[in-house]
Amino acid sequence: MTDTTAREGVTIAPTADVDDRATIGEGTRIWHLAQVREDATLGSDCNVGRGAYVGPGVSIGDNCKLQNHALVYEPAVLADGVFIGPAAVLTNDEYPRAVTPDGRLKTGDDWHAVGVTIGEGAAIGARSVCIAPVSVGRWALVAAGAVVTKDVPDFALVVGVPAKRIGWVGRAGRPLTAKGDGVWVCPETGAEYREEDGVLSEG
Repeated sequence: MTDTTAREGVTIAPTADVDDRATIGEGTRIWHLAQVREDATLGSDCNVGRGAYVGPGVSIGDNCKLQNHALVYEPAVLADGVFIGPAAVLTNDEYPRAVTPDGRLKTGDDWHAVGVTIGEGAAIGARSVCIAPVSVGRWALVAAGAVVTKDVPDFALVVGVPAKRIGWVGRAGRPLTAKGDGVWVCPETGAEYREEDGVLSEG
């Protein structure tokens, strides 16, 4: 697709490659050299940056941002408000090989794709990698360059290779400050969160 007239309310750069079988929500913008494959679904008001890739059947909610060269492989599922940083990768092959044990080039029938699930409002930092089939919880923050090999709890701040939790973040993305008795506070909004048994919840 090379123009914006075929999908009303959607902006698609002339150099983008958007399959006609993809579903694109109103207000979504897809920029130069991005590719959106068949049967992918993008919600409304999303932004897909230059050179980003969205695989077949990937599901992306409303108000999501995929920055330049982000790679979202099928069957990933992104909830509303998810941020995928520049050159971040969501993988889909637990045991990657180009060939079978007998040396034959693998085809789609020779492996089973597994996806990464990203919860509402979560952010995946630049050049980080999420190794399927992990889940990243609501409003969590994966630091730039991290490699996520295990599920990430809601509101967790994870860093490193492999990624480990070093703190908590609120909806604003700022690290929370301990107030005592399991209560954490966002320095930007003043919102309070409560930690119990390694789980953080709002209110």
